[in-house]
Amino acid sequence: MTSPKHQSAGSYVPDMDATERASRDEIMALQTKRLAWSLKHAYDNVAHYRRAFDTAGVHPSDFRELADLAKFPFTVKTDLRDNYPFNMFAVPREQLVRVHASSGTTGKPIVVGYTRNDIATWSHVMARSIRAAGGRSGMIIHNAYGYGLFTGGLGVHYGAEELGCTVVPISGGMTERQVQLINDFRPDIITVTPSYMLAILDEFKRQGLDPRQSSLKIGIFGAEPWTNAMRAEIEDAFAMDATDIYGLSEVIGPGVAQECLETKDGLHIWEDHFYPEIVDPDTGKVLPDGEMGELVFTSLTKEAFPVIRYRTRDLTRLLPGTARPGMRRMEKVTGRSDDMIILRGVNLFPSQIEEILLTTEWCGGHFMIELTREGRMDELTIYAESRPEHWDETGLGAHAERISIHIKNTIGVTAKVKAVPPDTLERSAGKAKRIKDRRPAG
Repeated sequence: MTSPKHQSAGSYVPDMDATERASRDEIMALQTKRLAWSLKHAYDNVAHYRRAFDTAGVHPSDFRELADLAKFPFTVKTDLRDNYPFNMFAVPREQLVRVHASSGTTGKPIVVGYTRNDIATWSHVMARSIRAAGGRSGMIIHNAYGYGLFTGGLGVHYGAEELGCTVVPISGGMTERQVQLINDFRPDIITVTPSYMLAILDEFKRQGLDPRQSSLKIGIFGAEPWTNAMRAEIEDAFAMDATDIYGLSEVIGPGVAQECLETKDGLHIWEDHFYPEIVDPDTGKVLPDGEMGELVFTSLTKEAFPVIRYRTRDLTRLLPGTARPGMRRMEKVTGRSDDMIILRGVNLFPSQIEEILLTTEWCGGHFMIELTREGRMDELTIYAESRPEHWDETGLGAHAERISIHIKNTIGVTAKVKAVPPDTLERSAGKAKRIKDRRPAG
């Protein structure tokens, strides 16, 4: 593979703020102080946390050192769903300057909110992330993350502006126009899901353009898992540096952790704002650094929507810092401890599909989800078993199409729905095996 257009990692000298240069001991002292505040803030202002702490027999005053956090109860996605829409907020609704939302498991979204200070914090960690990826003031950023309730587009946007970049807020879709503006505006950086970057690559080739001659030097890719093999393909095709970013709406949005250009060896977590733990997915026991487990986050500075020991369900491990020695790294996420699917940046649960299918008269509730990759893009096909009295030997085409449209309108993903004859899908004696992932590995 030939070298990217950006200056090589060996000659790259990163800019850092004072906290990024802090020692591990300094970071841990700051975390201890901020955790004490965050636990008290959540307990005093959110009824859910007060009940959860009291039930577990712990109080914020029981926290004296970082290890004490393990005494406190976990927060899970159903807690957020059960308190829909605004009951997890720790400030009066009037103090919110923005709300975002992500998909939930029952059709209700997970609603998150931000005070003005939260937006400033988010902008700062995103600016720090872009800078760690090699971005600098004055660069043009082609932001192809979705704008709206999804946190990706606006999260990047505000951080890029804070860094002093020129933002092209193109959002997602209209691939032909994406390529046109990349060629016309000549951006230095692109922020987008990695799978859509490959669709952009295909459009370059369709138009007979050489992507290596584009202006793009840096890619910041996230919102879905991607492999180092995909990184190599993107870097080689565009002669760019491709870096990974991690975030989730419940914690703040994009900007929780970022891969640094000079090392590209995992994502440094901005531990002055987000405290990570790795726990055993089955027992909840905290695991030492270096062991694989489920990633858990506690917010340290959020005002509107504090999260205490939030179980992300993402599987990874924590490693010592390298480019930022005081801040630990997380490996690329390798999978999940639940059955959530991330399809082109959208979170999808089989239970959502089940609920939709069970509203029909023709489907008996047996279904299977198949994930494939056609060309560059992941594809979702749902095989739904018909009840005997409704099977018409032709595939119930109109019924299946209505379900496909309903899924698109409610969940936000495109899915092929195929009705199949009764008693043709595999049954399981234990937990139903709903997902067959046939996407190529690596």
